[in-house]
Amino acid sequence: MLRPEISSTSPSAPAAPQSPGEARSRGPRYNFGLQEAPQSRPSAQALTASTPLSTSGAAGDRSSSSSLPRRPPRCLPAQGSYFGNNRDYTENTVASNLAFGTSSSSARDSNYPQIVKTPLSAGNPQRSGYKSRTPQMGYSATSSSAVSIHSPSVIVAVVEGRGLARGEIGMASIDLKSPQVILSQFADNTTYAKVITKLKILSPLEIIMSNTACVVGNSTKLFTLITENFKNVNFTTIQRKYFNETKGLEYIEQLCIAEFSTVLMEVQSKYYCLAAVAALLKYVEFIQNSVYAPKSLKVCFQGSEQTAMIDSSSAQNLELLINNQDCRNNHTLFGVLNYTKTAGGSRRLRSNILEPLVDIETINMRLDCVQELLQDEELFFGLQSVISRFLDTEQLLSVLVQIPKQDTVNAAESKITNLIYLKHTLELVDSLKIALKNCNTPLLRAYYGSLEDKRFGIILEKIKTVINDDARYMKGCLNMRTQKCYAVRSNINEFLDIARRTYTEIVDDIAGMISQLGEKYNLPLRTSFSSARGFFIQMTTDCIALPSDQLPSEFIKISKVKNSYSFTSTDLIKMNERCQESLREIYHMTYMIVCKLLSEIYEHIHCLHKLSDTVSMLDMLLSFAHACTLSDYVRPEFTDTLAIKQGWHPILEKISVEKPVANNTYITEGSNFLIITGPNMSGKSTYLKQIALCQIMAQIGSYVPAEYSSFRIAKQIFTRISTDDDIETNSSTFMKEMKEIAYILHNANDKSLILIDELGRGTNTEEGIGICYAVCEYLLSLKAFTLFATHFLELCHIDVLYPNVENLHFEVQHVKNTSRNKEAILYTYKLSKGLTEEKNYGLKAAEVSSLPPSIVLDAKEITTKITRQILQNQKSTPEMERQRAVYQLATRLVQTARNSQLDPDSLRTYLRNLKKKYEDDFPRAEQVPGETEK
Repeated sequence: MLRPEISSTSPSAPAAPQSPGEARSRGPRYNFGLQEAPQSRPSAQALTASTPLSTSGAAGDRSSSSSLPRRPPRCLPAQGSYFGNNRDYTENTVASNLAFGTSSSSARDSNYPQIVKTPLSAGNPQRSGYKSRTPQMGYSATSSSAVSIHSPSVIVAVVEGRGLARGEIGMASIDLKSPQVILSQFADNTTYAKVITKLKILSPLEIIMSNTACVVGNSTKLFTLITENFKNVNFTTIQRKYFNETKGLEYIEQLCIAEFSTVLMEVQSKYYCLAAVAALLKYVEFIQNSVYAPKSLKVCFQGSEQTAMIDSSSAQNLELLINNQDCRNNHTLFGVLNYTKTAGGSRRLRSNILEPLVDIETINMRLDCVQELLQDEELFFGLQSVISRFLDTEQLLSVLVQIPKQDTVNAAESKITNLIYLKHTLELVDSLKIALKNCNTPLLRAYYGSLEDKRFGIILEKIKTVINDDARYMKGCLNMRTQKCYAVRSNINEFLDIARRTYTEIVDDIAGMISQLGEKYNLPLRTSFSSARGFFIQMTTDCIALPSDQLPSEFIKISKVKNSYSFTSTDLIKMNERCQESLREIYHMTYMIVCKLLSEIYEHIHCLHKLSDTVSMLDMLLSFAHACTLSDYVRPEFTDTLAIKQGWHPILEKISVEKPVANNTYITEGSNFLIITGPNMSGKSTYLKQIALCQIMAQIGSYVPAEYSSFRIAKQIFTRISTDDDIETNSSTFMKEMKEIAYILHNANDKSLILIDELGRGTNTEEGIGICYAVCEYLLSLKAFTLFATHFLELCHIDVLYPNVENLHFEVQHVKNTSRNKEAILYTYKLSKGLTEEKNYGLKAAEVSSLPPSIVLDAKEITTKITRQILQNQKSTPEMERQRAVYQLATRLVQTARNSQLDPDSLRTYLRNLKKKYEDDFPRAEQVPGETEK
């Protein structure tokens, strides 16, 4: 039994549990000869000059591929798995590098794909090799939080059709932390906007493409665009023959779990995504040095029409995930909403923000759940308490379904750890059911029903027949080591019981030896432990003085932090080696028992997919409800109108001490183009971002910051806000503007939400106005909701020609600055109808700066002269005003017919008010001769 004074380096680590079945008698020590098996090293394949396609073809292509120039292949050693150790990895890397120059035909293995670096690696020293290897899978032996929640772990395979099928894209992705494969196939235009957007959302660690896509001097446009947009992502090219749709279908039939087997009907004719998944899974097997167990993966097909599209530039402009000023702070939409307690919930929230839903029924089901959580405090706190105790179920499942090709010490330790985590997770299912028992909304009831699955109980019972009841997940590396050593019940394996007694005696000997050293030198020594050093000695010199200010010579490897010493001794190092040898014996025998247990529960383990989905979704919904309790958010409605009463910016609210100024927004199909003017710093850009953020919050199922809100579903959200240049693409401010606006014009449709701020400011005034006018006229031909902020007041007169244009402006007030005897501008941040009455507000802003007064005076005179020459008085005729009034009245009537929920009397009153407003505002309409009001 471990002595109480032995502690982990983690100050918060709980005390280690007592080991079951420990005997104090010293018995003989057995060495079962367990050695750390070296990693299997895939042999390198020489890349042939040409790579013909297999007879089955790749994704429906039947033509032979282009030849690729001979180059030294880059063969990846299989260190990416969690099954080996650093020494094996170093040996494999060196051996693999040596193999490049001395490879022979006998060293070739056709079971692995040929892997080479892209041509970019030769020209860019930063791309010449993998900057980071494939992340280790599974939980750390010492901590479940060793891997960052958002560290890249997704590998994506992309393939494009050829010939007449060019533009048809197949994609397959797998998250190494989650046993789920996502397939996509869609038609894209020449800008490949959908591909780039999907890849940005996935944030891949590595992208796989066919070697025929990057032939030197003849790379495809898709390959070129992807490499330009993902400069920090590893690229790997493999032979085209591995993009085989027949093999892809076989993979899905073999690996897809029964609950999701209907995906076969969806993808059996999607040749390009099948080709991509074939190459992806072959490559993952290669780098992981492991295979997935049969019927162990969740495979799903996602079309491009199921979620709204937010391009990467818009995500950056709106600060959805990363703050533009400081990437380390959480002043983002993700930071505003992220009160999740699990890694899975955080990942789901992130993906939902980047891909909001477009199905109103699904959104309303989520909103119903949030509403019930807000109304039922017992349900909210009960669920939150249970959810916070869950580990990363997706990652746990991913590790459990992988079968290592070789049994190593690390593989054994990881399997044991994850079995303890599985037991911990399954024991929480009943608590989660109790918390959900009295819920009422359909979605929460459905999740409660999914927890009724009998397989949870079956798995837990099988685990408890082998694993001790008190074996559980604990913080602290020493505590988890103890849990793993004594995880298996006593009397199952006699040799294991003897090995554990030996280990306990060694630990007791270490504690006794350190206690004797403390008595010998009269020092307050204590036993400590870390995963890197094993057992070592610590001492604090608060109340003692060292003789000659030095430790005894017996102590070595001394380190000092403030008044705390850490050191060891030669005898302690030897004892640690004996302890490690004993641990290897225990892990080996425990691993054999665990593997047998896992083989019995594999057929039931796929219920964890449902559990993972349930936990992550509940966590996200709880996070939405939590965010609502901290601010006065309101439940949104969904109509054909964007109407927000007193809405405010959610991120600004988090930053500001005072609540931000709220504003109203009203956009309909009859008034779908808003031109917003106002002085610099009056709030135009903030207002545009506020609308987009509220739209996204509504479409992911969250409440929004407003007193009332109604939204039309936006299937695309575009922004053009930034005015910076781009050195990487050698684009000036104006060229960057043109690229972004061209992207919007090519991809916008009637269901888009478009936000444009300060277009045309990168060139001269005349050209800027011309470009803005032309862009506005094009967007006015669509039914998209557009908000256009500008300083070009000439643009505001477009409402004369287009009745669906409405002018708005931000008000400012002029106050007298008595100290400086000058007039100052007071920003109200209030939005009002009509054009701004402020003229030359740029000059006023310059006047309050440190510019010399003579410069400001000259600027005013020159501006006055230029204004007289350029501006023309554009007045609308009575006929135009009448037509505009009729148009607006008609759109209001159509909107009322579609969405009105008023009772008959209220409806009559509303219609009378509409008629009165029309007659009062435009009395001249009756004076126009020859016209009859319809």
